[in-house]
Amino acid sequence: MAFDGSAIRTLLDRAVSNGAIHGISALVVDRDGQRFHHAAGEARPGTMFRNASMTKAVATTAALQLVEQGRFKLDDPIESIVPEFARLQVLDGFDGDRPRLRAPTSKATVRQLMTHSAGLGYFFLNEKLARYHELTGEPHALTGLKASLSVPMVNDPGTTWEYGVNTDWLGLIVERITDSSLGNYLRRHVYEPLGMKDSTFQPTSEQRDRLLRVAQRQPGNTLSASPLDLPPTPEWEAAGHGSYGTIEDYGRFVQAWLNDGQGILKPTTVQMALQDHLGGIKLPEMLKSQMPILSNDVPALPVRQSWGLGFHLTLENLPGMRSAGTADWAGVFNSYYWIDRQKGIGGVLMTQLLPFFDQAVIETLIGFEGAVYQQVGAVVPAA
Repeated sequence: MAFDGSAIRTLLDRAVSNGAIHGISALVVDRDGQRFHHAAGEARPGTMFRNASMTKAVATTAALQLVEQGRFKLDDPIESIVPEFARLQVLDGFDGDRPRLRAPTSKATVRQLMTHSAGLGYFFLNEKLARYHELTGEPHALTGLKASLSVPMVNDPGTTWEYGVNTDWLGLIVERITDSSLGNYLRRHVYEPLGMKDSTFQPTSEQRDRLLRVAQRQPGNTLSASPLDLPPTPEWEAAGHGSYGTIEDYGRFVQAWLNDGQGILKPTTVQMALQDHLGGIKLPEMLKSQMPILSNDVPALPVRQSWGLGFHLTLENLPGMRSAGTADWAGVFNSYYWIDRQKGIGGVLMTQLLPFFDQAVIETLIGFEGAVYQQVGAVVPAA
């Protein structure tokens, strides 16, 4: 069936023409490949984007390949592979201005890294961690300093879903097991097999010339240059946020997951990964921002949802939109994707705009997804 993207094209062009977004790109894929792509404003075909947390799913795919090979098991303790993890303590609170630390009550596992339940947090979302960094001056994950991974846990492993540096530690596991940098491993085992020719942790000068600038939403709904960016020469290749690439590349990754992992994973691994792995742990109703310049508060949709291995999962049909079982996530620079294996369709929407969960981008994302399902046949509510 031919895909008519006129409604999506109009949506993106309008967002740019009214000044809401400086550059934005949308791509639709099915199991056979790209169905539609449109870039507007400062974005072009071949524009490079900071993938930010969209890196997480790709790095998790690398780890799942190693699980397939029997190199480690999902329920292995992290410290059995990366011994330095054993040094992490739990930040219980503060005695005045002194952090109060204790040993965790259990050993965190690889599976818990993949589901964000290993006890680790992010400085811009966790109030305790934000205060810890303020009091100690310890570096946070976006400084590019590897010491940022040594800050304390905020929960005991296996007790709470907490978005954090879990996937960064998972990347260290991939590096330790393969005796390779994460970027080199991904290039050989994910990027090249899928034809993701621009995906990298170390953009060339030519690729940086194609990188969309980061804009910052200001009061009054105007845009300015953002003071925030990824560090140009980080000390480690951050599995949680450090990769760059084109929307075309990311579409190839989405297509592989639509296709039962074709080229990168076994079908049984894909099916296993996209099950609920949280074991009854509930997702929060709100991700409360501790750093408004980087992220707005992010409310959860009022639907059943959970986490698989590397992906957020929507567990019920959304009328006019995605199906139950759809995997998705996003990047802090307001980029988003979803993988609907039931319908055989996926979408990617990318811009480079802060803070995260920008209203204009979210409205565009909702319009984009709705327009896609008008084309492919939306899920309808049960009678």
